[in-house]
Amino acid sequence: MKEIKNISRSRAQESSAAIEKMYITMRHLFNRGFYKPMGVSGETLREALLSLRPEIYGNIAEEKVELSGLLYVIERLPIGIEECRFINLTSDEGYSKSHFHAIVPPKRKRNCYRIDEEQMNVEITRGRSDIYDILTHLTFIFIESHKIRNRVLLDEAGEVSRDWLKIEQAVFQKKKLTQIEREKAVSHAANILGRTFIEVLDIYDAFGSELAPDRFLHVIYWLGKLAIEEVVEDNKRTITFSPILRERLGHHIHGEIWATNIKEVLKENNLLERPIHVISANMHSVMNSIFATTVLKTKFKDKSDFFIYEELSKSGANEVRDKVEEFAIQYGMISVPDASGTNINVQIFDTAKIDWAKSSFPTAQIGEKAPVLIVMDYAFGEQAYETIDELLKPFKKNNSLINVVSISIMGKAGILEGGKGDIMIPSAHINEGTADNYFFKNELSGKMFEGNDIAVFEGPMVTVLGTSLQNKDLLKFFHESTWGVIGLEMEGSYYQKAIQSASKIRKSIPPDVKVRYAYYASDNPLETGSTLASGGLGTTGVKPTYLITIKILEQIFNVI
Repeated sequence: MKEIKNISRSRAQESSAAIEKMYITMRHLFNRGFYKPMGVSGETLREALLSLRPEIYGNIAEEKVELSGLLYVIERLPIGIEECRFINLTSDEGYSKSHFHAIVPPKRKRNCYRIDEEQMNVEITRGRSDIYDILTHLTFIFIESHKIRNRVLLDEAGEVSRDWLKIEQAVFQKKKLTQIEREKAVSHAANILGRTFIEVLDIYDAFGSELAPDRFLHVIYWLGKLAIEEVVEDNKRTITFSPILRERLGHHIHGEIWATNIKEVLKENNLLERPIHVISANMHSVMNSIFATTVLKTKFKDKSDFFIYEELSKSGANEVRDKVEEFAIQYGMISVPDASGTNINVQIFDTAKIDWAKSSFPTAQIGEKAPVLIVMDYAFGEQAYETIDELLKPFKKNNSLINVVSISIMGKAGILEGGKGDIMIPSAHINEGTADNYFFKNELSGKMFEGNDIAVFEGPMVTVLGTSLQNKDLLKFFHESTWGVIGLEMEGSYYQKAIQSASKIRKSIPPDVKVRYAYYASDNPLETGSTLASGGLGTTGVKPTYLITIKILEQIFNVI
């Protein structure tokens, strides 16, 4: 009789299954319309997240509270959300025209409205990826809140520890804490969080702001307080999805308004018939790459172009940034601020109006029909498909095709070999979970970036459901198996899906449209201490950002 093999799953397979379970569960809960994250309905989501143990959430599966992950999440959620028992995800339903003041998280563009003491409304206008992002973050902070509750709640009647009472006292003090008061509170917080005094002290200021320097204590207190109330008083926190959001999601409503606005501006300025180059980047690198050196050459005499770009990237450099923008507007740049709810601003450059002698590309050869650049800010996950798909459709008013000659995508991504600031040139995008794959001819190559003291990697990249859902085991599998993945990002396959359908099937843009993809590394999730939660790039990202932008522009402007 044959011995039956004990078939066990690898950690990578478990992680992949956990991500799939989270994805399916979140869609189910959305269709249902509401759920209680710490109740039975949220159990599958919690279990999947604890099984996955994403790198960005650090010690989520341990008893001690995860501080770096908590900071990462809090920066992406609206101020005050920790106090709210009811979180309502809505579409753009007119709150901007009310007395409610929009709260925009520091690290994520979304409008949020505090309806009353117990309710926070969060506007979802960027598609399903925004929902996955928020629900994952909320699941994480609710898990952490119950760790706090476990440490401070002494019995079922609601008696709490002395440390908790001291934290409560510090939180409700009206004035700013003195150094002595703060250090006393940190000592009590360290006991509650299962962390050392110095660990808490080191991260304390990162949570604060000028208006709320002691916000760290506030966040810890309210997370713990609501978790205690869930157990003692059975007041469960609830997440709801508004009927309008459920009706609108997936129908490209915001993307269509966004794309139509752009085409209207092109029509008004007689630019619709010209060759068009779409660039997904940020709102400064294209403008600065063309004009900054000319505008600021007297201010930064004998300094390199990259030094000037670094100065422009510093906080507080508004005066010099405004100078460049004024000059750009004078020479053909049209600013199109978003009014659709996508949170994607746009700049349109009419290259016929550029005085090339006063630019960084004096040898540009643009031909008789000067090209038009449409520079769009970064999309978020699945929103990339919605926006590009709508942009590449014919102009509705006269059903005329738009002559899109090239589409260039520059973005930040996680790297799987190398480190922060390195460059990745993808040859294909693989969709995590489904393994749908999109192969393309990239007009950019690694050779173009050689000799700039920046490591360059070429190969396939994986498009993930969310950066907060990654763990080392799954990423190692993608990197070390025959997939040979060099990095991970959130939009690539969605862009390519829209480009392929428009150029190869719907024929709304030329079939030989050129595509360019390049990413610079924001983190290495395979290295401990190098995940996104370990902090931003600082000026490390300036050189690769501008290097990629310049290579894209050199191809568009036929610079030899």
